[in-house]
Amino acid sequence: MKALSDGQLLHFFKCLEKDWEVRLPVTLPDGTRTLGSLKDGPIALLGGSLPAKPTGAFFPQEEEIFRLSERELRLPLPPERPLFVAGFTSRDLASLLFIDRFFADDPKDDLYFRRRQSALVAAVTGWCGPGGSFIKMTSKGCDLELLRDERGWLLLSHSEAGRQATQELPEGDDPLRLERFVAASASQSNDDELLLSQAAELLRADLVPDSFWNEIGDRCILCTGCNLVCPTCTCFGIRDWRSASGVERIRMWDSCQLEGFMREAGGHNPLGSEALRSRRRIHHKLAADLMRWGEISCFLCGRCDATCPTGIGIVSVMKEMVARHGGPANQRSR
Repeated sequence: MKALSDGQLLHFFKCLEKDWEVRLPVTLPDGTRTLGSLKDGPIALLGGSLPAKPTGAFFPQEEEIFRLSERELRLPLPPERPLFVAGFTSRDLASLLFIDRFFADDPKDDLYFRRRQSALVAAVTGWCGPGGSFIKMTSKGCDLELLRDERGWLLLSHSEAGRQATQELPEGDDPLRLERFVAASASQSNDDELLLSQAAELLRADLVPDSFWNEIGDRCILCTGCNLVCPTCTCFGIRDWRSASGVERIRMWDSCQLEGFMREAGGHNPLGSEALRSRRRIHHKLAADLMRWGEISCFLCGRCDATCPTGIGIVSVMKEMVARHGGPANQRSR
């Protein structure tokens, strides 16, 4: 366990830049809080989850697959330095572990693991949420954990890479300080997890009628914000661009909320309405992924609910679903 002040932590990040591409929460000149470099703006570790998906550090919105000219096929060069990425919450890390499994499934996605396999990942937990609220501790999926309290930061190493990166930092000598974090984590409510399991059971049992999805679909304006911020959304499309120098093939994030997402070459669209697409988005996370991967792929990060302008983020929809179709009286009436 290491103990650092704000200034010592900043110095640690600057030292890492010698060997790592450092990305961490910063505040841009326009006030946006995002993953960036130390040159982009002041560090903004406090404030909880970043608005954008943190897994975009490894699965960016747009990336090159190859370039083809008359004379050669050029693949992207490997990163010059491995990534150090800080700012993940425990829910973000659960999302990262899930898409690790997804991209490792045969055929393994080499573009994803080109960034991911050598990365050093740091969680930010403790009293660092909005307004100083507490963010639960974690140990899964990260190499380092940065714990915040009124005295500064504790750094816990959860891997050998994390231990090597922090070996020169000053040791913390107050075990009671760490125990306070452990106790606060143990007291965290699990109400959202209960809601998640109830909604998943309703979908798996096919107890949510089409009329419910018609109402949800009527409120969808196809902004695709839910997909753009979700850390477990992995769909992408392929585009070829021709220029004077040849052809560039890139992949870009796609959205299951768009009308053309599953439209077939013959014109048939199995997801031809907002109702069907809204149902698919939520059923995929809560039921289909549970059947395929053994776990629900919504980890309650809250980003889609914060982003959706019409109130149909996944937690909001689950609350409506359980309230209207999940009670004992509703079950007996079927």
